[in-house]
Amino acid sequence: MNAHVVKVLEAKFITHDVKKFVVEKPEGYQFIPGQATDISINLPEWKDQLRPFTFTNLRESKYLEFMIKIYNEQNGVTKELGRTNAGDELILHDVFGAIQYKGPGVFIAAGSGITPFISIFRELYRHNLINGNRLIYVNKTSEDIIMGQELYKMLKKNFINVLTRENTIGFIGKRIDRKFLIENIVDFSQHFYVCGPDDFVRDINKHLIDLGADVSSLVFEK
Repeated sequence: MNAHVVKVLEAKFITHDVKKFVVEKPEGYQFIPGQATDISINLPEWKDQLRPFTFTNLRESKYLEFMIKIYNEQNGVTKELGRTNAGDELILHDVFGAIQYKGPGVFIAAGSGITPFISIFRELYRHNLINGNRLIYVNKTSEDIIMGQELYKMLKKNFINVLTRENTIGFIGKRIDRKFLIENIVDFSQHFYVCGPDDFVRDINKHLIDLGADVSSLVFEK
């Protein structure tokens, strides 16, 4: 396994519990939008504690970027990342991931499951290829939405926000279930990209297949 020690160039919270990290990009380091890498903190007690995080930057960027949800209630890697700042060091490992863009379709994300889609959308938007794609993004409250303004700028009316614990003007206040998918998706023969907690991905995929989606059209982290 290849390992690259990189310096943190920027670290700041972009929501109440999601922190953005901009780090050095090792020479020759490449990824496909949607992919991830295992990251550890370059401290003796943490360097062997690897966790997977998704790239959110454009692949031609001269830096790498990650948006990481911080779980302060757990004494784990993300809590330590919450204390990690510019000048500290992280360790990057090999690139992996099954989520890659296959063509226009519907992206369905829950919470921090939006992160692999951010890099994909940025790439499509930069190359004027984002038309024909829709995003259904579910969060508990409006405070949990990651990069909402940028996503709206890129997708406009094709950005559907769903809040499960809050009814706010401009947002749909319900869960994404079979009924919701029937009401909001006309064509089940297109590509579907799904990312979020394991049970969310499992349930959404099951609904999509029941409604006529082909298994081969589902793109998710297996």
